[in-house]
Amino acid sequence: MQIINNRNMSCGCKTSGDSAHSCGPKKTANGCENVNTCGNSYKLSVFDWLSNINNPAPNRCDFVEVRFKNDRKSFYKNVNNIPLHIGSVITVESSPGHDVGVVSLTGELVKIQMKKKKFSEELALKIYRQANQKDLEVWQEARKKEDGVKLEARKIAQRLGLEMKVTDVEYQGDSSKITFYYTAENRVDFRQLIKDYAGAFRTKIDMKQIGFRQEAAKVGGIGSCGRELCCSTWLTDFRSVNTNVARYQQLSINPQKLAGQCGKLKCCLNYELDSYLDALSHFPSSSTTLETEKGKAFCIKIDVFKKKMWFAYVDSSIAWYDFDIDLVKKLISKNKRGERILPLEDLKQPEPSAHTIDLIQENNVDRFEKKNRNNNRNRNNNQNKQNSNPQGQQGQPQGQKRNRPERQDRPDRSEKPENPNANAQSGNQPRPQKQHPQQKPQAEKAEGNADAGNKPQNNPNKKKFKKKYPPKKDNNA
Repeated sequence: MQIINNRNMSCGCKTSGDSAHSCGPKKTANGCENVNTCGNSYKLSVFDWLSNINNPAPNRCDFVEVRFKNDRKSFYKNVNNIPLHIGSVITVESSPGHDVGVVSLTGELVKIQMKKKKFSEELALKIYRQANQKDLEVWQEARKKEDGVKLEARKIAQRLGLEMKVTDVEYQGDSSKITFYYTAENRVDFRQLIKDYAGAFRTKIDMKQIGFRQEAAKVGGIGSCGRELCCSTWLTDFRSVNTNVARYQQLSINPQKLAGQCGKLKCCLNYELDSYLDALSHFPSSSTTLETEKGKAFCIKIDVFKKKMWFAYVDSSIAWYDFDIDLVKKLISKNKRGERILPLEDLKQPEPSAHTIDLIQENNVDRFEKKNRNNNRNRNNNQNKQNSNPQGQQGQPQGQKRNRPERQDRPDRSEKPENPNANAQSGNQPRPQKQHPQQKPQAEKAEGNADAGNKPQNNPNKKKFKKKYPPKKDNNA
């Protein structure tokens, strides 16, 4: 992609911070028109809700937030009062040389972010200029080499036998320095590694160790909830998560389900922890035991939402009995007074069966097929009846039955002929070919009328079967 003007090139919308992305017609010299979608697609971005509000104060904020590759951000001072907007590609001060980044936030919200991250204004570096054509070409060429450098760096670390993983590689904007981000369980002695890297890549080397959660934030991905990872979109502080958080929320301690893509426990387990702790403060202790007339009973399960506790006997823990927490508190107070309570099965009251009606029929798979099924059946039956009526009987009323001709009795096939030899002789002769009743000559019709008293009348609608001849009989037998 050939770059024509740095004002019309990239707004930095792409997650990788690459300059090859363009917003198309929405991109103007003043930045992206749709800040919600374009400017808010950075990793760990901040929504600028003051973008359409003019600052009433005469002195405006001289600091801007600049984003580099992935989630690395820093604050710089606009000493030359350059007109900047979200998405401007600028050249900033670095050590050594200069770096190229994309403006991710301007205005009064920058001061709030600096105060939140405890960033000192005295440590802020200055902005040189808007990136020119030469700065952009060097920056893009350096970014293209990062994947190959990462693979080569992993091979060198593996050859030296170091227990570390090179997660990401970032070139500085002027290609004067390479920063290697790595993860490791233990301390790594990379003195020899830096010498090999400097000899292989011919530039200044900087090594930075990051945690496994920061690694997932840099790589990014989709979580088990179907959304983009929190650590790569908005989460900035990583609090420690232990297994007690899962126990408070009554979750099964299954590492495969509780672990995220970083291999550690999911950060979202901390989101609802305060609500669970607040609800559990009204519950009796989970180590509560009840003294009943039948023996001791201990708590085996707690349901925070239904506000119930399940108890079972120490001797037989197969049967569980659930009680409301108000009733459990009364039973505990009786035990404290030295009184034994009734057995659990006597205290358990049968709950009335709640009859639920599914008005929307969301749980029914055939909810779209049941409609008008009976009406369609009746309609089809009526059509079949009308089609089966002959033309002469269409005027009959529906309730009156049609007068069908009685079915004539067929000749008994088991009757034997009087002269079996005649059949034997006729059996050797070839059978005459049967003709269709409509193609019979008139003479055969006259003979048929004459013999109508002796032979049964053929029904043209009746199926014709082949005549079966009885087996021959031996008279000498």
